Amino acid sequence: MADGPAASTATADVSPHADFEQVGAVADAVLYEGYLLYPYRRSSAKNRVRWQFGVLFPRDWVEADEPVTPTVSGSADSWYQRTECLARIRRPDATVRVRLRYLQMQRKQVQETGPDGYRDVPSLRTADGTVHLTFDEAVPREAEVTLRLDERAHHGTTVPVGAPGGTDVEPLPGDAGRVVRVREELRGSVTVTAERLAPDLVRLQVRTAHTGLAPAPRTARDEALRGAFIATHTLIGGDGVEFVSLIDPPAALHDQVRACRNEFTFPVLGGVSSLGGDPPTARVLLSAPIILPDHPQVAPESPGDLHDAAEIDEILTLRTMLLTDEEKREARATDPRAAAILDRVDTMPPEVFARLHGAVRSLTPSRPAAPPAEHPAAPPAEHPAAPPGERPSRAAAPPVERPAWWQEGGDDGPAPATDTVLVDGVPLGGGSRVRLRPRGRGADAQDMFLAGRTAEVAAVFHDVDGSVHLAVTLDDDPASELHTWYGRFHYFRPDELEPLEPTREPAPSDTPAAEA
Repeated sequence: MADGPAASTATADVSPHADFEQVGAVADAVLYEGYLLYPYRRSSAKNRVRWQFGVLFPRDWVEADEPVTPTVSGSADSWYQRTECLARIRRPDATVRVRLRYLQMQRKQVQETGPDGYRDVPSLRTADGTVHLTFDEAVPREAEVTLRLDERAHHGTTVPVGAPGGTDVEPLPGDAGRVVRVREELRGSVTVTAERLAPDLVRLQVRTAHTGLAPAPRTARDEALRGAFIATHTLIGGDGVEFVSLIDPPAALHDQVRACRNEFTFPVLGGVSSLGGDPPTARVLLSAPIILPDHPQVAPESPGDLHDAAEIDEILTLRTMLLTDEEKREARATDPRAAAILDRVDTMPPEVFARLHGAVRSLTPSRPAAPPAEHPAAPPAEHPAAPPGERPSRAAAPPVERPAWWQEGGDDGPAPATDTVLVDGVPLGGGSRVRLRPRGRGADAQDMFLAGRTAEVAAVFHDVDGSVHLAVTLDDDPASELHTWYGRFHYFRPDELEPLEPTREPAPSDTPAAEA
C-alpha cells in the first residue's frame, strides 16, 4: 500500500516513457554489467564471483558483526541506496517519475531422472546431444513511482517494491531429467520526497531499501544473493521538470549541489543535452551504482551486449571468435545470454566487425590556405646552427608549418621530455613541481581524488587534435619511481595544474611565501 500524494506503482509490464528510452541502452549495460564475463563459461574463474554492482541485501545481514566472508566489493554492498538531485520546475503541474530497475537471482538446477525420482546434478547431456548446466541466472525486474510536485510533495511517497518467489519446472527430452528454476521473494521500498528550495527549484530524494527478511548472520554471500536486489539503479524523469548536473553545476547552485547526499549510487544526466543549456540540463537522470559521465552513451558501432561494458567490443569479439568448439558448447549451455553472444559473433558480417576497429568522432578543422602573396616573399632569416649533439633552440627556430601527424615527418614536433607549456606565466616541463587542481567539467572522476596533492611533471604531450596534457607523478606516492620506470603517469590539462614555482621575485615588503 502506498502512502502520500499521487503515488502509483507498476511491475515489469509498465509502458515505456519516452525520456527513459533515451538512456535505455546505457541502463541495460548497467543492469547486466558483470552478469556473465568472458569467456562466458560456468567453469571460468571470473564467473564464480558475480553480482558486484548495486547489490542490496537485508539490513540485518549487512550489519552483522561477523559475516562468514567479507564482501568482495567492500562498501558496494548495502541495504539501501540514496539519490539526491536538483530539478527545475517548468510547469505548475509538474510531476516526477522514478523507475527502479534490478535483477532477481534465479537458481537453475539440473536434475537427472533416477530409479527413486530426481536427483541434483551439475550437468546433464540429453539424447540429442544438448548439454544442460546448473547455473545462477537472473530475471530483470522494474517498478515505477510517480510524485506530483505540489505543496504536499515534501511529505513524500513510499511504495513497496519487489518480486514474488516461485518455481518453474522444464522437462527435458526423453524423460532424461528436468530443469528446476527457483526464485526467492524480494521485498523492498522506494521513497520519493521533494524539498522546495525556490519557486522553480526542488531537491529530490529517492531512497530504495531492502525490507525483506535476512538470512542467518553467518550465511555466505553467494547464498545471501538469492534474496538480494542486484544491479539496482534508478531512472528519474517526469513532466515539466529538468535536472541539473551534479558534476558541472551552475555557479548559482553550487552550494545546493554540495548539499546533495548520494550513497551507494552516482546520478548523472541522461539522454541528449538540452539545446542551448548552459550549464547542461536534461529531462532524465540515471542514478547508477557505477561512475559515469553526464549524458553517457553506448557507441553506435557496438552491435550488442557483451555484459562487460568496461571492455572494448573488438577485443571481446576477437577473443570470443578464438574459443574452441568445446568452449563454445560449454558457454552455450551455461546461459541463454551467452548463447546469444556466440550466435551474434559467429554470424557477424565483415562490415559490422570492421566498424568495431574504431571511429573518428570529430576532427579539428584545417587551417585555410593563405592567399598568394602579391610580391615575392623575403628570404627567411638565417639562424646559427646548433652545436653538434645539442637540440636546436625553439626560440631561434624559424616558424614553420608542421605537417599533419599522419604525413612523413609529422611527429618531428615537440619532445615530451624537454618541451614546456606556460601556465600562469610559468613554463612547466619535466621536473616542474605543481599542485593538482582537476576541474569539474570534463575531469576524470578518479582525478578528483587527487585534488590538492603535489606532483612533479615528467613530460608534456601534444595530442593530434591540438590539446596538451602533462604527465605527472605524485610526490607522496611510494611507487612513483616504479611508475616512472614503467612509464605510467597521471595526465592533466594545463588548466588543472597550479605551478609551485614563484612567478616573480618577491618585493622586500612582501610576506615570505611558505614553501609547499
